[in-house]
Amino acid sequence: MKTVTRFTTGLALFQAAFCAAALEENADFVYVCKDAGAGAYEAFPDVCRLQDGRLMSVIYAGWIHVSLPDEQRPKGGRVSACYSTDEGKTWTAAETVYDGPDDDRDPSVMQLKSGEILCNFFSLRKTGDNKWDGLGSWLVRSKDNGKTWSEPERISETYYCSAPIRELSDGTLILGLYQESEGDANGAVTRSTDGGKTWSPAIDIDNGGLRLDAETDVIELKDGRLYAAQRTSKEPMRYSISADKGLTWTVSQPMGFPGHAPYLHRNPDNVIVCAHRLPQTSLHFSRDECATWSEGVLVDDFIGSYPSMVTLKDGSTLIVYYEEGEGSSIRARKFKVTDRGVEWGKFLD
Repeated sequence: MKTVTRFTTGLALFQAAFCAAALEENADFVYVCKDAGAGAYEAFPDVCRLQDGRLMSVIYAGWIHVSLPDEQRPKGGRVSACYSTDEGKTWTAAETVYDGPDDDRDPSVMQLKSGEILCNFFSLRKTGDNKWDGLGSWLVRSKDNGKTWSEPERISETYYCSAPIRELSDGTLILGLYQESEGDANGAVTRSTDGGKTWSPAIDIDNGGLRLDAETDVIELKDGRLYAAQRTSKEPMRYSISADKGLTWTVSQPMGFPGHAPYLHRNPDNVIVCAHRLPQTSLHFSRDECATWSEGVLVDDFIGSYPSMVTLKDGSTLIVYYEEGEGSSIRARKFKVTDRGVEWGKFLD
């Protein structure tokens, strides 16, 4: 497996530090987690609302971008979780969700209508100094609101995930996937009709001849079709449509703007927001079921990103993302999409 490149430049770090000072002065962001206890490098967050009203954010906890096991830290990076009972203003200290013998990373989380919580991630196994093999995608589940977690269950041996499992209107579960090789890369999905106990073989999405690192995410449209957003490196991101709940997909077409790690979220006004990395941490929104998109909106001047979103009780949207660089932390902001565009909220009102 060829790991997707995630990086930051010296200029980006300088810009990030400058921006951080401005945001702290305006008090319109909060930290979800600064140090999960694994080495103070936090990344790749995801967030959902639990049925008991809490917000749950899962994060990658390590000490560098790829935290492979070593003599001092024999289990590598892990999956951790923080919780909020006050709509994202404050967060608990991080708890471990899963810490296996490998570098377990890029977690996402959701709660089924049944109440079971599913957390998916992928793992890298160390093969030498700064070398690794990919072990595919996995999930762990909790039946007691996150107090305890199951042993890991493999979703796919050769495909990887960067987005949460989505529960469709008919109860089908669908997860965006991607695969990479030296010669090509494409998006894909896998489906489950038994609550995530078993998963279909990966269903590839035709990349249209363009290498797509993908990091696929999927959203259900009001007419029942599925829309899959996929990462590209320099070209505009691509999308594909499924009219049969993910069994088949159209050839990938340009979305109109570049980005990495897209995350799709429907707000209470049926505006669909696509948050992503590049430029820095950004978002676009659509008022017509992803047919057209707004101009880009800068969320924060950090290049880490890998955003996730959830609706708050006041109708606004909470977005979480990460900073990148040494001591990378998880941040959160909140916003509403109005007739005037994106309006940012404050946590200290």
